[in-house]
Amino acid sequence: MSLPPEPTPGTTASGVTDAENSLEMKEVEGLSQGQIVRRRFFRHKGAVISMIVLATIIIMAFTAVGFDFAVFDLAIKTAGWWQWSWIDIPTPQNGGRPTLSLVPEWLGGDGIRIGDHPFGQDEIGRDIFAVVMRGTQQSVVIMFVVGIIATTIGTVIGAVAGYYRGWVDSVLMRFTDIIITIPLIVIGAVLGLAFGRLGAFVLAIIIGLFTWTGLARLVRAEVLSLREREFVDAARVAGASDRRIIFKHILPNAIGVIIVNTTLLMAAAILLETALSFLGYGVQPPDTSLGKIISENQAAFATRPWLFWWPGLFIILIALCINFIGDGLRDAFDPRQKRMPSAKALSKGRDEKVSS
Repeated sequence: MSLPPEPTPGTTASGVTDAENSLEMKEVEGLSQGQIVRRRFFRHKGAVISMIVLATIIIMAFTAVGFDFAVFDLAIKTAGWWQWSWIDIPTPQNGGRPTLSLVPEWLGGDGIRIGDHPFGQDEIGRDIFAVVMRGTQQSVVIMFVVGIIATTIGTVIGAVAGYYRGWVDSVLMRFTDIIITIPLIVIGAVLGLAFGRLGAFVLAIIIGLFTWTGLARLVRAEVLSLREREFVDAARVAGASDRRIIFKHILPNAIGVIIVNTTLLMAAAILLETALSFLGYGVQPPDTSLGKIISENQAAFATRPWLFWWPGLFIILIALCINFIGDGLRDAFDPRQKRMPSAKALSKGRDEKVSS
């Protein structure tokens, strides 16, 4: 009796592949598409932790100092639970230094306490916690509005160009190339100076109209490959319209690319707004943003470094959270992403297959 050949290094035995597929099918058996997506997303620990951190930041920012939103004839204003607003100038305490202390007295610290000004005060006496919360509000609004607008424009243009090809593709891609050739920071500076006084929402709309180009190219490339697949041919034979084929059959299979690049757009938007506000071209006084806070206090870097710690920390946290959430959503929505089972699960699956 001849023995089966040993697998060569770098190859995978067929039993292992069968066991992986069997385990994957068993895990999703009887689940709807939505349940499968949720299950995959919540397995991504980094994405879940980032979602909790981002939700905490957003809730704290929009409830602490209230929400004051005004664009054109629409105005919304709510009160917050924090004792100061971002425009109040209370009496300076503790020399303007932060009153927040997290070191217990038995460890040589000042004890665990928050105080009246946990993030400190600036040179004119404003409470930095209130100012940072207002700046976070504006930056979050810009981030989400830019993400929605840029994703919508980029996805539609990229999908239409990739599906129809020919002269439609040429016109749309040449228009995209024209937008790409203009430096984004220059567009942002010119438009930010012109529209920054109208508020963060209008500034976000303007930025969103010029940040979709990279996503459009990626979606076009993905659609060019997907349009030749068998399921698209089957949809055409069944009489589906072009719009239905694009939005119901092709784009759902490109959702991984779209989601990842949307999160990158959102993270880049908050960094772009920070850069513009630091240069004086973003959100204009009397309002503020995280970049504006850093710009206004740059002269006090050597004497009051806490004026930079907190807005910088919130910028980093928001950008990192958005990227981790995008990574988790990519793994959850993309059917081509597979989770490698553990060695114990593979062994159990092979044993069950042999016994059957």
